[in-house]
Amino acid sequence: MAEFSEKGKIDDQDAFHEERGRRQSVNLNSNVTARIENPLAGIPRHTLLHNVEEFARDVNLTEHIPLIQRGALVAQNPAAFEDISELEESELDALRNETLHKWRQPKALYITVILCSVGAAVQGWDQTGSNGANLSWPDALGVPDGASDPAINGWIVGIVNAGPYLASAGIGCWMSDPLNHWLGRRGTIFISAIFCLLSVIGSACSQTWPQLLVTRLLLGIGMGCKASTVPIYAAENCPAAIRGGLVMSWQMWTAFGIFLGFCGNLAVYDTGAISWRLQLGSAFIPAVPLVVGVYFCPESPRWYIKKGRYADAFKSLCRLRNTPLQAARDLYFIHAQLLEESEIIGESNYLTRFVELFTIPRVRRATLASFTVMLAQQMCGINIVAFYSSTIFVNAGASPFHALLASWGFGAVNFVFAWPAVWTIDTFGRRALLLFTFPQMAWTLLAAGFCDYIPQDSTSHLGMIAFFVFLFGAFYSPGEGPVPFTYSAEVFPLSHREVGMAWAVATCLGWAAVLSITFPSLLAAFGVTGAFGFYAGTNVIALGMIILWVPETKQRTLEELDYVFAVPTRTHMHYQLTQAIPWWFKRYVFFNRSAKLEPLYHFDDPVAADIAVPVMVSGKEGAAISDKSSGDKDIKM
Repeated sequence: MAEFSEKGKIDDQDAFHEERGRRQSVNLNSNVTARIENPLAGIPRHTLLHNVEEFARDVNLTEHIPLIQRGALVAQNPAAFEDISELEESELDALRNETLHKWRQPKALYITVILCSVGAAVQGWDQTGSNGANLSWPDALGVPDGASDPAINGWIVGIVNAGPYLASAGIGCWMSDPLNHWLGRRGTIFISAIFCLLSVIGSACSQTWPQLLVTRLLLGIGMGCKASTVPIYAAENCPAAIRGGLVMSWQMWTAFGIFLGFCGNLAVYDTGAISWRLQLGSAFIPAVPLVVGVYFCPESPRWYIKKGRYADAFKSLCRLRNTPLQAARDLYFIHAQLLEESEIIGESNYLTRFVELFTIPRVRRATLASFTVMLAQQMCGINIVAFYSSTIFVNAGASPFHALLASWGFGAVNFVFAWPAVWTIDTFGRRALLLFTFPQMAWTLLAAGFCDYIPQDSTSHLGMIAFFVFLFGAFYSPGEGPVPFTYSAEVFPLSHREVGMAWAVATCLGWAAVLSITFPSLLAAFGVTGAFGFYAGTNVIALGMIILWVPETKQRTLEELDYVFAVPTRTHMHYQLTQAIPWWFKRYVFFNRSAKLEPLYHFDDPVAADIAVPVMVSGKEGAAISDKSSGDKDIKM
């Protein structure tokens, strides 16, 4: 077998392909046929077993050779594991449960994902803490709305509120790559949690608005590192069949933090002059368990593999999977796909990896897709409510208390309606959720804006605005809420995952900063109706961008997504414009039940997720492939 370098990459890729008995047949830079291929498919049995033995010797896992060989046989043809005579009955039961009971996972996996996603609550709580604090901190720190120059004061309020997002987009996100390189996923999360813990305490002690701005900039550094790392960490630890549902716990905890922040705003409303300090400072609470608990979680096995530490990766996988066989299977499958991936990536440093986000075709398509979903999160208008709902409701005629109460209602809706996505994100898919929810968000925002024309002395004025804002939140929470961070964490190859996620999060938080800075002036100039109408229009634009540039990723392993993003963008766009959209109009506008849609992606060989996922068979809408099926598999996107 070819020699491994320090980082576990082989030096002679051609020799590797010769040895393993097949040559790569899908171009990972230009997969014009849209074929999704298992990298182990087609290798003769004796060659595969020999390769596994050599691999185990090279990475000091000799004592596990028989186990890894059985795992490799399962990874080669996941749908036919029942036919592998070497498997023990307990191992067969574990593999069957991946289909029958896919949520039956080790406690260590759930604890890891939940604990680290608690960090998202810091971001959610801070958003709503500043939301309520906006009603009083400007007066307390000498930046009142009714001052001699209200325009300048409005920009000051916007910049202070945008501080965390400016620092995240400009500094925090880009620190995540070197921090991940040297400290790993857990170390980066720990450093970010320290920033999030201390900075919010500092904001509560601020005596001037520049001091408040500095503490919020420090908070942004921690938020950027955390938001760029936690979704990656969760995605790398989770099995493909439930990855979306678990990684979206980031959004679940963000929504929970938003809700708790609104609860805190109401709880301290009557505390007098210190209420805004309590509203800002209380966001330290969810950071405490993150600081204390992160090192009790296993490190990402893919990060260990990236560092050539295969023995550590196997130990980590054993904690994250139900049986050692599943850990061995995933270890060797990840290794095999990363060898394919290394052919188009090669060696690089931080600067070249950033440049390659836009120059390597496979990576560039992931960059475009993640940019689209992250930008769409700001275009949908959610953060005008998360940042300024109290201000909006006061402008609509509510008292400060009733504005906080209405904002609390929005937080409750946002949290409750995030729960369905745990199931739907891996059942209907990321793309399908976006395509359904964006039109709904557009019309609900437009309706909320028109309700401002109801006379303010009418009891229905505030009630109808709040109703449509709540309805907007109900559509946002299971769609554009969980998808962007889940999606961006999974679309990049391992070599570019940190810098790619940094790019995606910087896009999201950078535009959140723009929104935070500009919205007070936009609201003053356009009023509630104009502001909501503006964001209703941007929802429609975002929908078009998603149709053209965002492929589906549900229930594919992180390594299999290399084949999805090898499909040229023009091929994906052409398919959507000439086949998918016309089929949708025929099927759902003209109610033509006989309309057929040819699938875009063709799965030539069984791959890991196929045993757990019903897919679309060419020419038979809604048909499912059984666990032991073989042959070509297609899926509509």
